[in-house]
Amino acid sequence: MVREPVVVGVDGSEASLRAVEWAADEAALRGAPLHLVHASTWRQDAEDGWRRDCRLLESAAHRAHRRVPDVRISTEVAAEDPEHALLRAARDATALVLGNRDRTGLAGLLRGSVSAAVAARAECPVIVVRGRHGSAAHGRVVVGVGGPAAVRFAVREAVVRDAELEAVRTWRAPAGENHEQRASAALERALRHAPERLRIRRRTAEGQARRLLVSASFAADLLVVGTRSRAGRLGLVTHRVLRDAACPVAVVPEHRR
Repeated sequence: MVREPVVVGVDGSEASLRAVEWAADEAALRGAPLHLVHASTWRQDAEDGWRRDCRLLESAAHRAHRRVPDVRISTEVAAEDPEHALLRAARDATALVLGNRDRTGLAGLLRGSVSAAVAARAECPVIVVRGRHGSAAHGRVVVGVGGPAAVRFAVREAVVRDAELEAVRTWRAPAGENHEQRASAALERALRHAPERLRIRRRTAEGQARRLLVSASFAADLLVVGTRSRAGRLGLVTHRVLRDAACPVAVVPEHRR
């Protein structure tokens, strides 16, 4: 059993409640506890605000319990801004799960500056639940092969889901150079420690990584990308897949654990 919890940000929106369900499933797959966090800027002595937030979390926890009755669930109301609350909770998490919606809200659920800051600075993988949600429709995890941390995370996700792993490596360079062979060699190096029982589809292609990964997301249940953020900012590929992917996206830090 995993001791570190799966943490999920909750603000009461339908997007965040879908994230709660996804996080509950993830916790069950990993044998991990589930920790629900709600960030609020009301004053500590504001009794009405405290009661309202407690009811919100109680409802979300009940929804998670109905979905996975055997997962241990805890809740937390954080009297601080969403970015700091989520980053603090992520320090001791196996993964941080956030919902996605089309506007920036109080909980900062993965749209706009708060979402980018959390994904860029979190000390654990950040999973943005976007696109469809429900039972696995494709049985496939896609990973953009760059750093080792994203590949390790994708391999674990594919194994616990009994899913196929599609490993994608792209290049953009002048014709006449042997970039396809180099990309294939990079794939083999990245996957050399993957379990033999894991079904792996290796894919190399010339073109923009962000476009190819977004395209692959339409036939995937999870898309995994690594990030080496600088000054708390994500790269163009990560921004694009967070915006356009058709399935949940995991952003895995390569410069931390």
